[in-house]
Amino acid sequence: MTSVIGLLLMLITVTDGVVTHCDGRQNGAQCYGALGGTVSLQLMDDFSGIYRYQLKAKNVNVLSGRNNTPPVIIMKDRSSFIPSNGTFWIHNLSRNDSGEYELQTFDSNGKQTENRTLQLLVQAPVSSISLVSECLSQGEMKVSCSSEGGDSPQYRWTLNGKSLTEAELLSGNKQTNIITLKQHVSGRLVCSSWNHVSSASKEINITNCGFIYINCTFNGTKISKWVFQENNTLCVEPTTVPPTEAQSTVGHLPILAGVLSALLIFLLVGIAMICTRKKKPIVKEVGDQELIYADVRIVNQQSKKQTRKPCEDVDVEYGQVKFRERPQHMDTAADGCVYAMVQKRQGT
Repeated sequence: MTSVIGLLLMLITVTDGVVTHCDGRQNGAQCYGALGGTVSLQLMDDFSGIYRYQLKAKNVNVLSGRNNTPPVIIMKDRSSFIPSNGTFWIHNLSRNDSGEYELQTFDSNGKQTENRTLQLLVQAPVSSISLVSECLSQGEMKVSCSSEGGDSPQYRWTLNGKSLTEAELLSGNKQTNIITLKQHVSGRLVCSSWNHVSSASKEINITNCGFIYINCTFNGTKISKWVFQENNTLCVEPTTVPPTEAQSTVGHLPILAGVLSALLIFLLVGIAMICTRKKKPIVKEVGDQELIYADVRIVNQQSKKQTRKPCEDVDVEYGQVKFRERPQHMDTAADGCVYAMVQKRQGT
């Protein structure tokens, strides 16, 4: 029957909210209960062998009993007692339940056999967590963690599943609710808030605040600092060792090749134009007709110092001599001679 009653009491406590347990068998034990929840105080292993006992809170008997008699409970609507396992339950805890509890036991002669105390502290549980991050002027990130409703909350920070280190923290520590992270820190940041009766946590993914680390030489000045990437004007030009003359020449080869290619194209175009002009036929008017010398050559030319009579000592070849009629004259009977091949060579 007693075990059935205990089971029912356990079911009741589950519906009451946060349930905490405290071992009060040692003198001076510190116990905690959640506001609005239930606390179980284990006072002894078994009360069946105790002749008489009483539990006081603020000098008021909240529990009393004798061997083989039902216990007397002052707060019947909010408390219960199981003698077989020595556990005293308080439900729907209020802040007035906090304080010192004193247990006294007596033998059959009325002599006190034991006197122990315990401290009970009722705390409001942590209900929710909020995280707020803020980028600072130099790229650091300030993160604030706050809990709602919790009494005396404590905090713990982790980054990617590991505790924060000094290399990642610019200010604060992993037990404070406000920390400042260094510029390079990124990943999954978790803030956990807890007290003796409850705990809660929240996480955010953090990245850098758009800053990059500059480490270079610019205009002869060594620069090592964090700067905002979008507004960065430092170290824009590459700071490399000046190239040697051979390296410089190799670097300009593509430009030289382009210039030479352009010059070659212009040269070929010029030669083509000159050749076209040289092959243009010679046109001479003879009366009403145009005499065309398609191919005129001088052969067997001797030394320029010799004096020759015109057309006697010079071989003139007329390759395809044609007369082209003028469009306005229709009569070509008298002047229609065409010399296909006229040649005159010097006799032997």
